[in-house]
Amino acid sequence: MTEFATEEDRNFSTEHDLLVFGQRLRHLRRAAGLTLVELGERVGRAPSQLSLLENGHREPKLSLLRSLADALGTSVDELLSKKPPNRRAELEIAVEKAQLDPLYQRLGVPPLKVGKRVPTEALEHVLALYEELKRRETKQVATPEEARKANAELRGMMREHGNYFPEIEKTAAGILDKVGYHGGPLSEGLIQSIATHLGYGLRFVTDLPRSVRSVTDLKNRRIFLRRESLGMHSPRTILLQTLGHLSLGHRQPRDFADFLRQRVEANYFAAAVLVPEQTAVPFLQDAKAERDLAVEDLRDVFSVSYEMAAHRFTNLATQYLDLVCHFVRNDETGIIYKAYENDGLVFPSDPTGAIEGQRMCRYWAGRQVFASSDRYSTYYQYTDKPGATHWCVAHVDPSRGRDFAITLGVPYTESRWFRGRDTNNHSKSKCPNGECCQRPPSDLASRWEGMVWPSARAHSHVLAALPSDTFPGVDEADVYAFVEAHQG
Repeated sequence: MTEFATEEDRNFSTEHDLLVFGQRLRHLRRAAGLTLVELGERVGRAPSQLSLLENGHREPKLSLLRSLADALGTSVDELLSKKPPNRRAELEIAVEKAQLDPLYQRLGVPPLKVGKRVPTEALEHVLALYEELKRRETKQVATPEEARKANAELRGMMREHGNYFPEIEKTAAGILDKVGYHGGPLSEGLIQSIATHLGYGLRFVTDLPRSVRSVTDLKNRRIFLRRESLGMHSPRTILLQTLGHLSLGHRQPRDFADFLRQRVEANYFAAAVLVPEQTAVPFLQDAKAERDLAVEDLRDVFSVSYEMAAHRFTNLATQYLDLVCHFVRNDETGIIYKAYENDGLVFPSDPTGAIEGQRMCRYWAGRQVFASSDRYSTYYQYTDKPGATHWCVAHVDPSRGRDFAITLGVPYTESRWFRGRDTNNHSKSKCPNGECCQRPPSDLASRWEGMVWPSARAHSHVLAALPSDTFPGVDEADVYAFVEAHQG
């Protein structure tokens, strides 16, 4: 997930980074009215060495970067920005990068020397053909195994970073600053201002294709939405997720893993805008000092869903509160839909390490909340698990279709910072290994084994192959017909 890397690292992790740097150097040199010879004299380098830098063939040392910045009247940060200086440079970089792709090289065509004499239209044609080549190559069914593997890899990366990604936080904070955010829940007006700031208009419609939550018309710079009002999929959340794709520079996903990464990044952006770091962190730090941390308070202060508040807590907990934690979203039968942990909790998993689609222990808080006297009230519980005891808070988020439980948990020693730590609810679990709840009691098994034939309800989200579309699960024919109908 290279997009999560921070620019403060100041290294060139990919050839793409070197190409961008070279383009920026050339752009700034020309803007300063300098030739390679003249710039070389100022920094004590031969023109041929600078040419290698501008063509992305050599990595500069920090001392040379400083000399170049001084000579060009700019900063090292400006030189190292990962944003191409203009549209032409962006196209040249993209074509150079395309030619490094083994898929492109298999065509056996001679390399295209990308110079100033190559028309911009020609570069656009090459890129269009390359994107179509990629689309045809990668248009394949994403099997359940592939989807689970991608989920497992993504979750491992999130755990490694404590689920905190500074570049996305920085992007969200910058946009909030541009539209004049000063604190509290984000108003509808400010959300519309964000769309306007990014150059997009909004259209609320009733005929949006069923397979999508929004459609972005990149040609006419319009975003189409339907009005909904429940849970994580409210119009403002969906809009901000859409704007997240635009703000973070997402392109057509290469494969399912790329699609999944982009979706996680867009969701993170939406949460970082709705629950801004600059106001949420002091709020949570004060609550911790009072030993009164509560997800519902974060939900109420920023007017977001319980699920978003809990997930946002995981973004900030390790970075700012020195807490490790876990997060789970499951249905009433215990099937896990989302999960994250960096507190050592062992989730049930398949051989690929995937958690989604596995069944949660019936004694965990996410299952017990459904059996409580008031399933829609906040439910607290201590659970003794193999090797550790965890304190958890679970809440059932009502939705239009069916209910899901959202659980946030921490190790026993960290429960002292949370509201609800005085609960008397206590259970024991031996899952995911050992005799617990995954197999029936031996006396029942002895009486009924081989004598029962249940008709199972398939969990299509885990068992079915994902449709072979560029955007998995999206009916592109419907989307194109929709956009065409809304022209003008």
